[in-house]
Amino acid sequence: MSAIMLLLVGVLLSLAVTGTQSVGVCYGNNGDNLPSAQDVVNLYKSNGIGKIRIYSPDEGTLQALKGSNIEVILGVPNDNLQSLNDAGAATDWVNKYVKAYSPDVKFKYIAVGNEVEPNDPKAQYVLPVIQNIQNAISSANLQAQIKVSHAIKTSLVANSYPPNDGVFSDSASSFIKPIVNFLVSNGAPLLANIYPYFSYKDNQQTITLNYALFTQQGTNEVGYQNLFDAILDALYAALEKAGGSNVNVVVSESGWPSEGGVGTSIENAGTYYKNLIEHVKGGTPKRPNGPIETYLFAMFDENRKDGDETEKHFGVFTPNQTPKYQLNFN
Repeated sequence: MSAIMLLLVGVLLSLAVTGTQSVGVCYGNNGDNLPSAQDVVNLYKSNGIGKIRIYSPDEGTLQALKGSNIEVILGVPNDNLQSLNDAGAATDWVNKYVKAYSPDVKFKYIAVGNEVEPNDPKAQYVLPVIQNIQNAISSANLQAQIKVSHAIKTSLVANSYPPNDGVFSDSASSFIKPIVNFLVSNGAPLLANIYPYFSYKDNQQTITLNYALFTQQGTNEVGYQNLFDAILDALYAALEKAGGSNVNVVVSESGWPSEGGVGTSIENAGTYYKNLIEHVKGGTPKRPNGPIETYLFAMFDENRKDGDETEKHFGVFTPNQTPKYQLNFN
């Protein structure tokens, strides 16, 4: 076989592996009936789920992840942001929860804060903590392996339809633009929680269920066949206008509840997850080269979550580890 043929085969194999490896699952543990951390990690492994997002540095979970080869998004909880504004405290955090477990745990991203609203008093700490964590990661010589970012809500984007008109809102701009500058400088992605379900729930006059569930036939007047792509491309348009044309988006949460509100059912949720897993092997109209790194929300139904009843029903497994849907994660 010629060198060129070998190269092509290598590229195709790499694309195949990347495409099949693109889906992770978020592990929230806000329930009083959930399995042990070790059982959870075993469930990830037995289902071929190669990526996990955890929302805080729970040491039982980190211990269970040792040697699992599962890639990890590790969260800095919003309640820790103010204390980690101190550079020494941030270094201690990294040494205790990241350096001490690396390389046995495959950390990929540190998510500094989750869905912090621009008008929240904690918002002032997000960028300084990102910088502190980045400096500590570099001091630990882990900067080539681990990228530091923040997970946003897509409500920071205004004028989201048509998607090319997307722009960060006036209220969000002063919060997000310096973060985008950091991501550009460090080659890090923006993490974004993307939920067609909530857009559908709040806009049923203009958004059809088929468009939200990836089951619409044909494209709409601006060339979109599904709501997920439209939301993601509106974010890409906003990033471009904020100087982040080269910033990639990692979909750090996406899911559909199985009960508790409008449009919720086992059938709809199963359709959403199944179609999402297949869809993110490719790209969007604006960024056609896939895959889209995506994390399903969430591993389990969580019976102690606050808010609407739907919040308790996003799991792809029940707490007794039974699959709610027939999904192929890899």
